Amino acid sequence: MMDTSPAVAEPDRPSLREATCIWTKVGMLSFGGPAGQIAVMHRELVERHKWISDARFLHALNYCMLLPGPEATQLAIYIGWMLHRTVGGLIAGILFVLPGFITILGLSIIYALLGDVPLIAAVFFGLKAAVLAVVVEAVLRIGRKALKNRAMVGIAGLAFIAIYVFKLPFPLIVAAAAVLGVLGRWWLPQSFPPPKSTEADASSEYLIDRLLGQGQLRHTMPSGRRAVRILLTWLAIWLLPVGVVIGTFGLHSVLAQQGIFFSQTAVVTFGGAYAVLAYVAQRAVEHFHWITPGQMLDGLALAETTPGPLIMVLQFVAFLGAFHHQAGLSPMAAGVIGSVLTTWVTFAPCFLWIFLGAPYVEALRSQHTLNAALSTVTAAIVGVVLNLSVWFALHTLFGTVQTQRYGALAVEVPQWSTLHGLATALAVGAMLAMLRFKIGMGWTLLGSGFVGALSLLLISHLP
Repeated sequence: MMDTSPAVAEPDRPSLREATCIWTKVGMLSFGGPAGQIAVMHRELVERHKWISDARFLHALNYCMLLPGPEATQLAIYIGWMLHRTVGGLIAGILFVLPGFITILGLSIIYALLGDVPLIAAVFFGLKAAVLAVVVEAVLRIGRKALKNRAMVGIAGLAFIAIYVFKLPFPLIVAAAAVLGVLGRWWLPQSFPPPKSTEADASSEYLIDRLLGQGQLRHTMPSGRRAVRILLTWLAIWLLPVGVVIGTFGLHSVLAQQGIFFSQTAVVTFGGAYAVLAYVAQRAVEHFHWITPGQMLDGLALAETTPGPLIMVLQFVAFLGAFHHQAGLSPMAAGVIGSVLTTWVTFAPCFLWIFLGAPYVEALRSQHTLNAALSTVTAAIVGVVLNLSVWFALHTLFGTVQTQRYGALAVEVPQWSTLHGLATALAVGAMLAMLRFKIGMGWTLLGSGFVGALSLLLISHLP
């Protein structure tokens, strides 16, 4: 007997080739740090192509913000995985990182060879002042989305005080925020409301909702056997290159230390690039002595001017450290190996976290308590980003910053006589350009670099 029941039309799912084109575009346009990158993905994937709904997008983002590493990269992997399984996640993640990797490697080589040239130094001087405006804008953009009521504002303030004044480790702040979210959901439900319900719907205008509603994304369902396989596979992919470097160059070589250190960083640093930079700067500058504070700021300026995650600054740090300090290799070869190794150990864990955890996060979407915890963690991250903006302001605008202790507390205080007038003027101008006149980040950075270069060159030629 012929089946006369109405057929369910399969959603118009993009082919891998079409998805690759979209992810290439997203990777090439991903300027401006996490805020800018998330905005690009939202515009392309939610608004234009309608691959994923707002609620699912934010649910995935909250999970990615809870993870160590660059949340924007992990968000791209998450959405690519949902649509096209593991190969989709690989394509999305690699194409999100590749443009920035190639660009930063080229700029690192130029910087290492020509960084002392006055013109190059002057351009970076201007860029560093503009970076401060980019970071401040990131605080405002992330804050508008995350701080929806007074409770979330208070959590962001407490997170800032905890990390800036008390120097508490970020994992502890994340854990405390998550606990506050769980408790707040029960004690003050009006301040910790559940997200809007968006159950999978075969008639939804969003592709992933339609696919889920028709039962076509079975790979998003949790599986213990698959989880074990993913864990073992990606641990090997992540750590095998580090073992090869240790066996080749020795445990105490610069390259081996970079592989170990940045592998540890990938595990213990939360909140994306904004949260990791202060930690990396302290270790790379004060402990390992790979780079100087000025070079760290130059690296961030480079990362801000290129597509891809801001955490690509770690690639710059590794290149300079190996270029100047690795024995037994030519400086250029050492720098390139350090750059590649650091990029590998920074981003390989991102694929592990998503492929391992995303099925369980999807299964828990309807759990309002979990969503409250994730939303509260997002609010705490705003406080961490604010801490970074203060750190950059101090080290960009002042020649000398001292750490003053008040009992068990330690606070960085600038020496006001070392305030740099030109840097302050450039930073204020960049903030006005971006926040008041809505000039794009790329044009603002370009203009600041040009003005900084021109000003310092003119000053140097004054009698």
